[in-house]
Amino acid sequence: MNLQSGTYYWPTTFPDAPSYPALEDDLSCDVLIIGGGSSGAQCAYYLADTNLKVAVIEKSTIGSGSTSTNTALLQYSGEKMFTQMINTFGTNYIERHLQLLKEAINEIELASNNVSIDCEFNRRDTLYSASCAEDVESLKREYEFLKQHNCELTFLTKEEIEAKYPFSRDAAIYSYNDAEVNPFRFTHGLLDYSARKGIRIYENTEMNGHHYDEKLGKMIVSTKNRCSIQARYIIFAAGYEGMEIKKEKKASFVSTYTVTTNPVEDLSEWYNRTLIWETARPYLFMRTTRDNRIIIGGLDDNTTHPEDRDSKLIHKKNKLIEEFNKMFPTIKVQPEYYLSAFYGGIVDGMPIIGKYEEYPNSYFLFAFGDNGTVYSQLLSKMIVKEIVEGNCPDLALYLQERPLLNTV
Repeated sequence: MNLQSGTYYWPTTFPDAPSYPALEDDLSCDVLIIGGGSSGAQCAYYLADTNLKVAVIEKSTIGSGSTSTNTALLQYSGEKMFTQMINTFGTNYIERHLQLLKEAINEIELASNNVSIDCEFNRRDTLYSASCAEDVESLKREYEFLKQHNCELTFLTKEEIEAKYPFSRDAAIYSYNDAEVNPFRFTHGLLDYSARKGIRIYENTEMNGHHYDEKLGKMIVSTKNRCSIQARYIIFAAGYEGMEIKKEKKASFVSTYTVTTNPVEDLSEWYNRTLIWETARPYLFMRTTRDNRIIIGGLDDNTTHPEDRDSKLIHKKNKLIEEFNKMFPTIKVQPEYYLSAFYGGIVDGMPIIGKYEEYPNSYFLFAFGDNGTVYSQLLSKMIVKEIVEGNCPDLALYLQERPLLNTV
């Protein structure tokens, strides 16, 4: 699956990242995690302190897939407003979803502090602005809902925005205590932690077949290097490539574009170095990095053809820089890294834990959407809880056939 192309910033921040061997012998384990990106690493982290025998296989190298293109803005708010999602799922459902998302950001912070590799985790505030005057009322309703549910935020008027930033918007929600992380270092940090706890990790080990053995009560996975793996449970944490194993009808894809600039000497005009995004769809978003670069992303395109996606990269790169210059005219930037990538979402705005009859004892972690890292932390914890304890009541909220309005 041709997921992305261009040049990638995150791997340059960790040139001496740990490496792992390829699998050379058959093995048996309790849990096999397929995928060595952030989702697989988050699952491994939660399994590391159990007594289960766990293995991770990655077809390439750790973090080389969508993890390298992840911009890792860690927020509880997403593309679909919670006030919109209530119409589909009901108030109680969305209240619980919001609570779990906030807990997941705390879990990412805790995990970042637990591992020995610096994940560049920082708490950041967020400016979520109205892209046009027509969006102000819906933004106000969202603010009221979040305020009622103990979210730390402020509603900013046009004058208040202009007092803080060199650009103007009609209104904005200013949220406190969201976060950012380096997704490449975070993934390596979690897997390094897991390896030290005894989890076996294999790079350059690609699955090329799988079936369920009823007599053994196990899934049997074969690899391209002619090894066989027996596992009581499998977690398919292969990101978008998981769709090649099991197509999920609720998922859809577009193309997205990202620029990472040169380091900037003076960011004093950027109030609190907030995460920034907007109500427009597709939206523009931006954040800063530990070494004072700026990541600008968005301008999504409906194409799902890699050649078409990539042919637009230079134009989109220039457009992203142009849009940034409109907002911060005195901050001079040059694009040093830029990429195009597929971006997956779920039609109802909720991530998915896929459990399918044809895949016994298996979980598909589809943490698609703009809050992918947060979703992955949330879903991986639930999957591990069900495997270890036999039950996780909240997991039902994220199954592919989730309960809808008035059924919860």
